[in-house]
Amino acid sequence: MVSARAADAVAAGKEKAEICAGCHGDNGISQTENIPSLAGQQDQFIQWQLVFFRGGARKNEQMQPIAEQISNEDIRILGAYFASLTPPKNAKPDDNPDLSKKGAQAAVGRRCASCHTDSYAGTKAVARLAGQREEVLVKALHDYKSGVRTGGAGAAMTDVAYPLSDEEITALAHYLAHL
Repeated sequence: MVSARAADAVAAGKEKAEICAGCHGDNGISQTENIPSLAGQQDQFIQWQLVFFRGGARKNEQMQPIAEQISNEDIRILGAYFASLTPPKNAKPDDNPDLSKKGAQAAVGRRCASCHTDSYAGTKAVARLAGQREEVLVKALHDYKSGVRTGGAGAAMTDVAYPLSDEEITALAHYLAHL
């Protein structure tokens, strides 16, 4: 059962998230290349990412000015709202099951499930990966590998991503996007 306070946060979040819909899509499902879907993302993960953008630990030309204007209460509200939405499902069937198989092997080899859970739905401040846009996952892994992306689990993700080959990154992103 959802608490009254959580229900109020979700209702307030819908209004606050109108500015987000222009890039991240209606109901938090992005239709735009290189823009992540936020629907079903973990509440604490959303909150931390907004804090990182606001403080400059995470860089993005579009997000920085928006995040700088968001209050702590708005961050809590947006986290609850996006977490309450139904996560995206890849509408296209897996067009490369061999690549997904390599991605699944890379996920096991790098122990991705130990943080992101067996279903890759994430938990608490750990991101949902399942169903995320493929190119967003590729960029995130490259950013962690190169050290461009920091904050939160940056150190752990850098250790995981650094040894990945470009082929493994492509396979891993393909696999996760099609879950």
